[in-house]
Amino acid sequence: MSEVLEKPKKIVFVTDKAVEELKRSITKEENKNMAVRLGVQGGGCSGLSYKLTYDTPKENDHSLDLQGITVVVDRKSAIYLKGMTLDFNDSLSSRGFVFKNPNATNTCGCGESFSV
Repeated sequence: MSEVLEKPKKIVFVTDKAVEELKRSITKEENKNMAVRLGVQGGGCSGLSYKLTYDTPKENDHSLDLQGITVVVDRKSAIYLKGMTLDFNDSLSSRGFVFKNPNATNTCGCGESFSV
């Protein structure tokens, strides 16, 4: 009987609009080889807040390569972000990244913090 190895599942999903904005913003960075790090930290009005930074990939990060950019998520944040979609809104009334997190049981009005 042969063992079937499952492919690792994506931790997060990133829309085409978000990828384009990430590519645009990373070209402004001095070190263009940086990865985009998605994470969570304590704080915000709902308990946890989203974090989006540029960083060097670490050994235990989950990594996703998208059209020439690398998105990484540390293992601790992956627990809270599993299945999340990062989108980008560029409407007249608001402009910025949108976190669509199926794990969030409560989000604040600004959409930048959540609780599970």
